[in-house]
Amino acid sequence: MTPLPKRKVSKGRRDRRRAHDALTARNLVACTNCNEMRLPHRVCPNCGHYKGREIVRVSRD
Repeated sequence: MTPLPKRKVSKGRRDRRRAHDALTARNLVACTNCNEMRLPHRVCPNCGHYKGREIVRVSRD
């Protein structure tokens, strides 16, 4: 037999525990080359540039 809780967890205690579970929006910045939104400190997936230089050659199929 597995152990069971002695008392029901109240709604207040349950909700306080879940207070930090909310999702947050991603922080996006505009690419300096193509003005497409991208994640900071990452190569732009649209044009392949980072810090003004072409890092990855992006093929346009």
